[in-house]
Amino acid sequence: MPATQSFFGWKVLAATFTLAIFGWGVGFYGPPVFLHAVVQRTGWSVALVSGAVTLHFLAGTVVVANLPRLYRRAGVPQTTLGGAVFLALGVAGWAVAQAPWQLYAAAVISGMGWVALGAAAVNALIAPWFVRRRPAALGMAYNGASVGGIVFSPLWVFLIAQAGFAQAALWLGVAMVGVVGVLSRKVFAVTPQQLGQLADGDGAAAPAAAAATALPRVGNLWRDRAFLTLSGGMALGLFAQIGLIAHLLSLLAPLLGAQMAGVAMGVATAAAIAGRTLVGWLMPAGADRRKVACLAYAIQICGSLTLMLASDHGWAVWVGVVLFGSGIGNATSLPPLIAQTEFAREDTARVVPLIVALSQGAYAVSYTHLTLPTILLV
Repeated sequence: MPATQSFFGWKVLAATFTLAIFGWGVGFYGPPVFLHAVVQRTGWSVALVSGAVTLHFLAGTVVVANLPRLYRRAGVPQTTLGGAVFLALGVAGWAVAQAPWQLYAAAVISGMGWVALGAAAVNALIAPWFVRRRPAALGMAYNGASVGGIVFSPLWVFLIAQAGFAQAALWLGVAMVGVVGVLSRKVFAVTPQQLGQLADGDGAAAPAAAAATALPRVGNLWRDRAFLTLSGGMALGLFAQIGLIAHLLSLLAPLLGAQMAGVAMGVATAAAIAGRTLVGWLMPAGADRRKVACLAYAIQICGSLTLMLASDHGWAVWVGVVLFGSGIGNATSLPPLIAQTEFAREDTARVVPLIVALSQGAYAVSYTHLTLPTILLV
């Protein structure tokens, strides 16, 4: 049997893609829907419940920053399954909270759980299996996040409307824990060493791996220029990006109508998937990944400027949405790829969770202002 067919890394990739669907579908796109459901059920103010959304993401920053330590102490499969259990319990708490303090406690639990199924977790699961092909593999795995938004956002709304928030939380929570439990036991518990396999499914020395192992270790990351610029760039990029996403539908609706504005949001989602996939597969092995990220942001800026012409030119809406959407996914997937080439392998395992934690803390403020119809992007 050819190595490409027997290479277990492809199963890990498919499993990680599935994990991302649940992680983002419940932990990232869920809170705006939960906000709406809690306000309707309790009559509490939007500001009060929005605080729980912010706390959900801020609580996750503490856990994701310490994710490598959790992996070492508890193991990757146990940590992943534990995250799914915490996320399910936290969402159940959102659904039944009778007092604000109960809601905020549930937000802490859900926030601590979802990061074990989020961006840093996806990178950690993919990294042992893919080095040379990591850009393409990460791009494919992170596309599960976009699919999670497409599937779960309307699914949450439908189930809550039909059966109530508590029942929806029970059904989806049990499904998530069951699926993640199987993946953790059957897939994430397996290592390349156990199967005698090398990264990427072949025995050739990968250029990216050679470059990574040749890099010196970094002592204090907080004094390292590469780390500070990478974390700052990712945090600012996601802060600005999610801020625009939060208001995009409300800006397009007066121009296109509510239905066509929803279609435009879907086009942006498709552009996000296409942009991430193309960069993953077409980026040359020796490319300066910071320059690739700069190009992706430059295209998004052009898209944002084009959207400013939308009130006078109909074509500007669609061109702007496509250009802006093309970089949405890359804002998440490119920083771990930059870390792969700029830090030693041991340092990369520390750097990625930290830059994700800092970014999550930054975009928590923007995310709080997302409204129910504007949650179909990642």
